[in-house]
Amino acid sequence: MNKTDLITAIAADTNLSKADAARALDSTIENLSRALASGDTVQLIGFGTFAVASRPERTGRNPSTGEPMTIKASKAPKFTAGKALKDAVNVPAAGQ
Repeated sequence: MNKTDLITAIAADTNLSKADAARALDSTIENLSRALASGDTVQLIGFGTFAVASRPERTGRNPSTGEPMTIKASKAPKFTAGKALKDAVNVPAAGQ
């Protein structure tokens, strides 16, 4: 499913126009990104938690030369699935 498919599904489920559904999805993504950028955690009960993980500076190797190099410390978004999402994904197929 891509963004266009998701917008179509949201519009169908909520009786919104596709334009309104697109604005709602864009707003959700923007607010989620803004919250993570400011260091907040976003918890959606039943779905999961979005947070920022810190990666420390470390030594790695340049893949083309094999030479050691320092990889800078960074932050990365992470997602932890909630129980309801895990249960929805792990539903056994029919006939099993």
